[in-house]
Amino acid sequence: MADAWGERMPRSVTLLQTIGVSVGITIGSGIFIVPATIAGQLQTPGLILLCWALGGLIAMCGALSLAELAGALPRSGGVFAYLLEAYGPLPAFLFGWTEFVVVRAAALGAIATVFAEYLGYFTPLSAFQVREVAALAILAIGVLNYVGVQRAAALQNLTTALKYAALFGLGLLAFTARGGTAAHFSPAFSGGLPLSLLASALIPVMWTYDGWADAGAVAGEVRDPQRNLPRGLIGGALCVMVVYLLVNVGFLYALPPSAMSGSRLIANDVAARVPLLGAAGMAVVAGAVAISALGSLNGSMLTGSRIFFAMADRRLFFGLAAHLSPRFRTPDVAIAIATVLGIVFVLQNDFAQLARNFVLGIWPFYALAVAAVFVLRRRRPELARPYRVSGYPLVPAVFLLASLYMVVNALLSDAAKTGLTLLIILAGIPVYWLRARWLGRAASLSSGAGLPG
Repeated sequence: MADAWGERMPRSVTLLQTIGVSVGITIGSGIFIVPATIAGQLQTPGLILLCWALGGLIAMCGALSLAELAGALPRSGGVFAYLLEAYGPLPAFLFGWTEFVVVRAAALGAIATVFAEYLGYFTPLSAFQVREVAALAILAIGVLNYVGVQRAAALQNLTTALKYAALFGLGLLAFTARGGTAAHFSPAFSGGLPLSLLASALIPVMWTYDGWADAGAVAGEVRDPQRNLPRGLIGGALCVMVVYLLVNVGFLYALPPSAMSGSRLIANDVAARVPLLGAAGMAVVAGAVAISALGSLNGSMLTGSRIFFAMADRRLFFGLAAHLSPRFRTPDVAIAIATVLGIVFVLQNDFAQLARNFVLGIWPFYALAVAAVFVLRRRRPELARPYRVSGYPLVPAVFLLASLYMVVNALLSDAAKTGLTLLIILAGIPVYWLRARWLGRAASLSSGAGLPG
């Protein structure tokens, strides 16, 4: 039986678990690596910290905006559901198409590969064994999600608590690093404010923040959704912003920007300078990254499978993907699809860089979803909104302007890669038309079969 919002899965996910999904997906391997990339691009401590603060502000504006939609439309699929309600089936299908063709499988493959690589610190693995372990990790997480959302949510909460504590602790311990000094923060700026360079640096920063919207995908299973979904989205984004800023301030205290930019594994280099960690610093960081990646893998499976389920439930994907396990009440076929895609991708390719490149593939849909706040306020003023965006209309407008600037800057600075991403998205349009034509023909044949001869 469907509930008042049309959802068929049990609503058992709590507020704490919703925050755990949001934080757990967002904090993956990126924060352990990307600070060095940003230091190399921006060079000065003022610009580096400004970039991370802007990234957090953009993610927070997005979370505040989507919180209104999540409370009003607590449906499985998150962004997919908001796009469907505001713009109709084609934009919603294109979002699901992008998730299906590249984003979700690439994300699962990349995260699982990072997990296996850092596990290799404790047990040496060959390049092929790394892929095997990554594939096994995806399979294990798929099985865990199949046997119940509460089991997946419990793992999510555990790994989120461990990685958040480890990251927060590393940020604080960085202030005790040998050679650390406040002098690394000056001069804060040199010259003017290079807006184009800052926009380019925001892309990898937003990759580390990616996940702020994903808790909405499990909205169909959240308990008391009109209250817990807005709080979960906002609370998750706030937790991530705080720890990311702490870590980057700590890293800058421990290392000057020139040393940060030359560090391949910056978290390891900082940990090696912390007296309290001593020789165990590298092992602590490797363990933290492995746990972090495992939590992100679980969260990505949890949310990605719900997007496929929601598409099928609204007749925009293979109908079988809307099937629920009679025993566990989980979207078993959708989970199987996500699992198989992730395993195939990870066995064939290294997707760490691919996942970064496709931040721009998902970002236009985030912008459309935030713009849906304006669209639905005008089109459906009667819609019950338990939470309304704080700072409306400025907050969603800030997100939209930042998103537009990032995408336009990416097109101007790297037209080939950005253009390829957009072409893959647009390739879903003929697929949508062919699907609609096939469904129309099938319906015509079905109705014709019932006519008297």
